[in-house]
Amino acid sequence: LDQYFENAYLPALHRVGINQVGVFKAASGVDNNAASDSAIYMLIPFTNIEQFINLDKILAKDQAYLSAGGDYLNAPYDKPPYQRYESILMEAFSGMAQPEVPELSSAPSERIYELRSYEAATEKLHQNKVAQFNEGEMAIFTRLGFTAVFYGRVLAGSQMPNLMYMTTFENMEARDAHWKTFSDDPEWKEFNAKPEYAHNYLRSDKYLLHPTPYSDI
Repeated sequence: LDQYFENAYLPALHRVGINQVGVFKAASGVDNNAASDSAIYMLIPFTNIEQFINLDKILAKDQAYLSAGGDYLNAPYDKPPYQRYESILMEAFSGMAQPEVPELSSAPSERIYELRSYEAATEKLHQNKVAQFNEGEMAIFTRLGFTAVFYGRVLAGSQMPNLMYMTTFENMEARDAHWKTFSDDPEWKEFNAKPEYAHNYLRSDKYLLHPTPYSDI
């Protein structure tokens, strides 16, 4: 999978103008919801829905991709390169329409990319949580020095209704310090205590990840 992503899939995405693709694996030795140490997470920033819909057709005509990805594409039925995969389609929040590429100085193996998922009990409460982010929560993150990669509302996926977002840190120590500052922040406590935001998520999951050496971000 690593060889396919690095040598075939990401170069093909770049050729059609899809850049800043993130590829991540679970950080080990931490409290984590990541599926397993062998799972690979990929963030593909499509600029429109047509790019998403037509990508397979475009790749099927890309001879460089077909050649570089031959081992993966032609794998036999009894030696598949993966167990299963899931695609989650998201729409960017109005408060951050484009993903951001973080400027980090630490080694990729030290960086922490934190993917969070917030599931709601109903669609209305889910929309309320999205509004809470757009109306103040994102601004508090920015003020406290969090580096956000994206915020997205899930349009299609296995756990709905929910939203997902990703922040990143130089290392685990910086990650823990940022979240402590956030949880202790008076403005956040006052904002989150507003009755209109009560019960607007049912559960949250966090996935602590490292970027692969070939990841664009």
